[in-house]
Amino acid sequence: MEINFPPFDPHPLLKNGHAMTIVSAFVPRRFDIPPAEARYFQVDADSRLLGHCHWQPEKRKDTPILVVVHGLEGSSDSNYVRGIAEKAFQRGFHVVRLNQRNCGGSEALTPTLYNSGMSGDYRAVFEELSNSDGFERIFFAGYSMGGNLVTKMAGEFASAVPNALRGVCAVCPALDLAACADALERTENYLYERHFVTGLMSRYARKQKMFPQRYKLNGLGPVRTVRQFDDVITAPQFGYRDAQDYYDHVGAKRVAAQICVPFLMITAQDDPFVPYASFQAAKISENPAIRFVAPRHGGHCGFISKHPGAERFWAEQRIVDFCLSHASP
Repeated sequence: MEINFPPFDPHPLLKNGHAMTIVSAFVPRRFDIPPAEARYFQVDADSRLLGHCHWQPEKRKDTPILVVVHGLEGSSDSNYVRGIAEKAFQRGFHVVRLNQRNCGGSEALTPTLYNSGMSGDYRAVFEELSNSDGFERIFFAGYSMGGNLVTKMAGEFASAVPNALRGVCAVCPALDLAACADALERTENYLYERHFVTGLMSRYARKQKMFPQRYKLNGLGPVRTVRQFDDVITAPQFGYRDAQDYYDHVGAKRVAAQICVPFLMITAQDDPFVPYASFQAAKISENPAIRFVAPRHGGHCGFISKHPGAERFWAEQRIVDFCLSHASP
């Protein structure tokens, strides 16, 4: 059932993409949701993901369940993850706030790093929830890097969509990682680049202490950009020739045309470092399975509206509305 979405009316002080992005990352928020239960998902022989699960009082298998995946250097505690979880739980969903590998303090659960191509992790989570747990109506939502991962998973299913996968949502997904890396290197995006690189290098240093034979600190050379990090660390760790080879292989733009599951994709035309042109180049709007929504404003994963209450964080509300519209038995 296709539902009408209200248009995004940005907060009047946040019509600049940078202002929207920064405020959305740091605005304090309170969340009304019961405590979560920790859950570990086995995604390969030696790696697990840490999830935080909010179960409805009756843990029924026919209750819809929403799995939320954060972005680069985020975690299950990121504001937007908690915001979606609160809204979905209040409307009757079970919710899993999922950490990517190494995130949310879970470095000890895997010997590997994480990267933007590990869609198999989320397919493993889906299979555990559907096959082992027996949940019948499962949805995924991902932001930024997490958006690329769930988009890639959906594209890899292609027309063989499992019955239990009812819908997938992505907000500002980094479908073209090379374009995003290039955008981050623009002067006006220096603070974002510095934030990401500082976090990535700190995480790498923690992994090096845990697995000193696998990771080295000496001889890396300067790492000042995300592309440099991917050149000297991500690419060689995962068998790619260099950052560009890694980007070419893992960007979901390669498989977006194959998506057949009901899909909601939201981005902003003023996103500072996920270029709107990358969605046009991938011809996202030409896939009938994808509902593509691209307001003029919204920044990167911001979408703070002028309206109070549940509509304040507009993209979160649209995700829950979309999933609810596809949750009928």
